[in-house]
Order: sequence, then C-alpha cells, then structure tokens
Amino acid sequence: MNVYIQSVLLGIVEGLTEFLPVSSTAHLRITEALMRIPMDDAYWKMYTIVIQAGAILALLLLYLGRIVGFLRTFPEGENGNRNWLTHPISLTLIAFAFTSAPALLLKKWSDKNLGSISVMALALLIGGIVMWIVDVWFSRLEATTTHVEEMSLGQSIWIGLCQALSAIFPGVSRSMSTIAAGQIANLDRPSALEFSFLLSIPTMLSATGYDLLKEIHPVKMAAGTAAAAHVTMDPERWIVLFIGFIVSFIVALGVVEWFLLWVRRHGFAIFAIYRIVLGIFLLAFGSHLLGS
Repeated sequence: MNVYIQSVLLGIVEGLTEFLPVSSTAHLRITEALMRIPMDDAYWKMYTIVIQAGAILALLLLYLGRIVGFLRTFPEGENGNRNWLTHPISLTLIAFAFTSAPALLLKKWSDKNLGSISVMALALLIGGIVMWIVDVWFSRLEATTTHVEEMSLGQSIWIGLCQALSAIFPGVSRSMSTIAAGQIANLDRPSALEFSFLLSIPTMLSATGYDLLKEIHPVKMAAGTAAAAHVTMDPERWIVLFIGFIVSFIVALGVVEWFLLWVRRHGFAIFAIYRIVLGIFLLAFGSHLLGS
C-alpha cells in the first residue's frame, strides 16, 4: 500500500478513536498490524505520537474558550463557591496526578503488553461490559453532579485513579475509564464527558511529550544495552508525518463535536456494544489475522 494512503488511514483512525471510548491505542495497533507496519520501527513509533498530537491540538482549539473561562474565575469559580482545591482547574490537575503515579510505577509492565492482541482484546471486552452496565444502571438514577463546576475533590481523585487503568492496560481506553468512573461518582453523562475531555489535555500532553522526547533523544536503558535507534528523516517521511498530523487534527475536530451531541441524546451503550463485539472478534481471530 502507498505510504501516503497509509498515513491518511492512520490519521483517520487516530482522529476517530482518540476521544471515543473505544481505545485509540488498540485501533492504531490493529491498523498498523493489518498494514504490516513494523511496530518496533523508530520512525513509525514517532509517527504515532505525532498524529496523537494532532488530535490533542483539535481538543485544545475546541476547548480554548472553556479553559480561558476557568482561568478567569480561578480560584473562586463562576459562582464564588470554589477554592484552590475544588476549582475545575485544580480538580483536573489533581486527577492527573492520581493518574500519573500508578501509571509511572507500572509503566514497564504496560510497555511489555502494549502490542499484545490478547491483552487489548480482553481490555476491550471487559471494558465494554463494564461501560454498558454502568451506563444503563446510572442513567436510571438522578445524578447529583450536573456541571463540572459542582465536582468534589473525592470525585476528581476517583476519576484520576480509574484513568490510570487505561495507561496500564492497553485497550481499556482513557475516555472509557474516565466516563464510567464519572458516572459511578454520580456525574451525569455530559459532565462525565466534559471532565474526561478536560483531564485528557494534561494527560495526553505529558504522555505525548514524554514519548516524543524519548524517541527523538534515545538513551541507554542499562549498562551494555544498546540505545534505541535514532529516527532518520527524509522529505518523504516529513510529508507522511505532516499528512497524518493534519488528517488526525481535522477528523478529531468533527468527532468531538459529534460525540457531545450523541451522548446527550443516546448515551454510551453503542460504544460499549462495539467494544464487546470487537473484543470477542480479536480473541477469536486476532492472532491469525494480525500475527500476534
């Protein structure tokens, strides 16, 4: 397959799945495997990180006004009843801290299983079942938190800890874990989704920045261990990278707006069903089709 077409397809996959609760990591790994792209190649590792940055940029652009509004009201909040610990900006950063600690502690384990089709399949399947049960059950109850500005410190910590699952188990989905955790913590669907978006900004920026720095400036991991290969760039590779970044950015712009409208009207059940079907399919045929 032409490398430019590959870049367009990967950009579409990233833009479509980054903010939906279906795991962009799993979908990128599956797509790369189907295209026979070597997942241990330094260039393609960097490529995956860069197109994720395109999706992040789309979210930042869409939420810029909301973020500026939060900054203007810090720390009292819109209604004057917030403080340094309970303002939405503080709650986002606190949730991020509770995501980062377990994710860093278990990073070696998660990296080891990053390309495992069976691990991703199980994560998709189990996550889909959990998400479906949570959405059906809690949609019948009256949520106590209907705006991000009403969230508590405990809710923020709980959501941050649950998001760590997505960093530890490839295929769980950052969006799925935060949305389901939010609903369990008595946030309504729109509020759970909005906090998921807000929390994704520092999470994705830090993870993407760290991974990109690691690929651009590889270091020796231990005595006697060879350093990771440097990325060699040429004009074609720059074009391929640029195409993936732009496509991911454009697709993510549309997906975020659509996702917000869909959730308000229909909830998350369709995404849970999709995860379950895909997880079962990968458990049955993944090793044969994808070779791992």
